[in-house]
Amino acid sequence: MYKRTTISAALMMLAGCQSIPDLKQTFTTTNQEIEVNEQSNFIAAVDDTTEVYPDISQVVALNQGTEANEVVYGDVWKRIQSQLTLPVAENRRLQIQRAWYVNHPDYLNRVAKRAEPFLYYIVEEIEKRELPMELALLPIVESAFDPYAYSPSAASGLWQFMPTTAKRFGLAQNWWYDGRRDIVASTKAALDYLEKLHQQFDGNWLHALAAYNSGEGRVARAIQKNYRSGENIDYWSLELPRETDAYVPKLLALADIVKRPHKYGIDIYTIPNVQVVDVVEVESQIDLAIAAELAEMNVNDLTSYNPGYNRWATSPDGPHKFLLPIDKAETFRAKLEGKSADTLISWRRYQIQSGDTLSTIAQRHQTTVETIRTANKIKGHHIRKGDYLMIPTSAASSSIYPANDDGSAAVANIGQNEQSSIQYTVKRGDTFWDIGKAHKVNVRDLAKWNNMSPSDPIFPGQNLTIQQPDSFMGKYGDVPTTRKVKYKVRSGDSLARIAQKFKVTISDIENWNKISRRNYLQPEQQLVLHVDVTGI
Repeated sequence: MYKRTTISAALMMLAGCQSIPDLKQTFTTTNQEIEVNEQSNFIAAVDDTTEVYPDISQVVALNQGTEANEVVYGDVWKRIQSQLTLPVAENRRLQIQRAWYVNHPDYLNRVAKRAEPFLYYIVEEIEKRELPMELALLPIVESAFDPYAYSPSAASGLWQFMPTTAKRFGLAQNWWYDGRRDIVASTKAALDYLEKLHQQFDGNWLHALAAYNSGEGRVARAIQKNYRSGENIDYWSLELPRETDAYVPKLLALADIVKRPHKYGIDIYTIPNVQVVDVVEVESQIDLAIAAELAEMNVNDLTSYNPGYNRWATSPDGPHKFLLPIDKAETFRAKLEGKSADTLISWRRYQIQSGDTLSTIAQRHQTTVETIRTANKIKGHHIRKGDYLMIPTSAASSSIYPANDDGSAAVANIGQNEQSSIQYTVKRGDTFWDIGKAHKVNVRDLAKWNNMSPSDPIFPGQNLTIQQPDSFMGKYGDVPTTRKVKYKVRSGDSLARIAQKFKVTISDIENWNKISRRNYLQPEQQLVLHVDVTGI
């Protein structure tokens, strides 16, 4: 038996039985009549057909002017849920992946909180292209919605682009910037790539997804092999790498859980179905510390929304855009108005010394040769002792910026924002790694502050200088860009080769894994590395 009521009455009833977003701020009411059954589901007529909805937010309009029959959601997960269309094959591979997620609900909620600033934007982009909504869940499988995620195979970012694939789809990767970690740019590139794969594999989304993970060539060869032997060529029948065998089932398992959370006892962290970020374009290079000040944010927060920037400023050649919370975007635009380009970067007048080259000057000031040449209108590489150069330099303490390609923080403007330091006396058994970890500083920084190499020996009683963050650091926070990477040793690998690839030292690898360079590495041996992903 059903009872008929209006939406306003249903809202009152729902408020007493479950937690939902603030409907007074999110929804307007209509005069549409709905019915409530004995299971507290809501019955409404949509396009001349009767539909059952478990959530009242699915049958009320979000804004005035929204058509009465248009379904709108207060929670972005509900919006995703309503558009999941890929078939879910009930087999052992899917059941294994689904069981893992169901048994780790805290993991899903941690990932959801990490996704909160970006998920609405991604859903919007997928809807514009009319793609399967399952793709909105792909960053969970790829990176757990961690923009700094980095794999041993050099895949990086939310969508885990390999360097060569990223280049194919227009993602710049240079000293200043890595588009693979740029939320807006990488999302566009990922959807472009997925659309291409979908077309290439004749409209088969499971094949396209498998190819996104393991490469189109490998999937195409697996399909061809099955076809020639008369076998089924559907995804589930293909012989693919173990990782790809689990990849598509992971995505489909997530989709099944999001579609039927109550069946599996899952209560996913609610994300309001409203725009929360906006993009602001700047016309020229800008120091991240200055950008943060204009947006009334700390650099750590600014960089968490814009993880593509590797250094203390945007690249001289761009992009110069920032993804910001809506209120911060408005503040940023207002304060940016009227600012000239030369006020967005700090400049230092440097007199060329004997023995200087453009390369050494650029390295000393944490910029590039091309940047110095452009700023000073130098055509070649010839410079003269005694001449002056204008060099762009960081406006704030080095500690607040993303790390350099050698793993150390960007060098601050000389003579400004000096850091205080402490003296540490080395104790028996100490290593650079132990001291750096205890004081939360980078091993290379520690060695550099003491005019040493990380591989140099230290001895009990030796005094080491350890620089401490200044007051500016306290204002702006730090940038967490180091990620733990598990690396499987391959045939022909050496500690030197691995250290060079990940831009760490051999001593670091020895300390992290309690091994010695005197011992041979074995294929398949697992190593733990702590990699600064902005320096790769």
